[in-house]
Amino acid sequence: MNYLGKISLSLAAIVAFGSCVSKQKFLDSQIAMRTLKSDSAMMANRIGQLEKTLADLQGQYGNLKDQKGNLEDKLSAVSSDAADKQSQLAKSRQQIADQQKRLQQLQALIDLQKQKAAELRKKMTDALVGFTANELTVSQKNGKVYVSLSENLLFPSGSAVVNDKGKAALKKLADVLNVNPDITVDIEGHTDSNPMKGPKFEDNWALSVGRATSIVRILVNDYKVAPERVIASGHSQYDPVETNATPEGRSKNRRTEIILSPKLDELYKLLES
Repeated sequence: MNYLGKISLSLAAIVAFGSCVSKQKFLDSQIAMRTLKSDSAMMANRIGQLEKTLADLQGQYGNLKDQKGNLEDKLSAVSSDAADKQSQLAKSRQQIADQQKRLQQLQALIDLQKQKAAELRKKMTDALVGFTANELTVSQKNGKVYVSLSENLLFPSGSAVVNDKGKAALKKLADVLNVNPDITVDIEGHTDSNPMKGPKFEDNWALSVGRATSIVRILVNDYKVAPERVIASGHSQYDPVETNATPEGRSKNRRTEIILSPKLDELYKLLES
C-alpha cells in the first residue's frame, strides 16, 4: 500500500470512530431526557397530590376552627346559664328561708290565738257556772269561743225582749268582756224553720236580727261593753245546728250565738306582708 492509501484508510477510521461516539452520546441523551420527563411527570403528580392534601388539611383546619369557635360560644353560654342557675338557686333558697321564717311566725301567732281562746273559754265557763246545758253551752272552734244561748234562756217565744234570767247571763258575760278589751264580739240570731207569726216581726229574718240587736243594746247600754267591739247579725233559719224535722232539733236551732274572737292584728299584718 502506498502512502496515500494509508492516509485515506486512517481518515476513514477516524470518521467512523467519530460517528460511533456521536451516536452513543445522542442515545444516552435521549435516555436521560426520557428519564427526566418521567421524573418530571412523577414530581408534577406528587405536587398535585400534595396540593390536594394541603387543601384538605386547610379545609379541616377551617372546620376545626369553626368547631372551636362554636364550642367556645357554647361553653360561654353554658357558663352564663350556670351562673344564672346558681343565682336563681341562691334566690330560691333565700325565698324558702324567708317563707319558713314567716310560717314559723304564723304558726306561733296561731298557737298564741288558740292559747288565748282556750283561756277565754275557761273564763267564760267559770263565769257562766250555774246555767244548765239546755240553757247555754261554751265551746271553742277555729280559734274562737262560742257561747250559745237557747231561746228559753233569753226570750219568750216570738219575742226579742230579753228576760231577767237572760240578762243575768249577759251580765256575767259582759264582766269578762270588760276586763278583756282585746276581744271582739259577734252576736248572731238564729231561728227554726217555722214561719214567724205575729204583728211585730214579718218573718224569721226580722226576728233573728231583732234578737241580736236586743242583746247588743243590753251589753252596750246596760253593761258598758264598748260598742265598736260588737257586731249584730241575723241568720234566720239558714244556719241550723240540728234538723228542723223534730221538736228537739227546732229547739236547738232557736238560739243566739255570741262569738268571741281574740284580736288578730299581728296575724293580719304578717299575712299582708
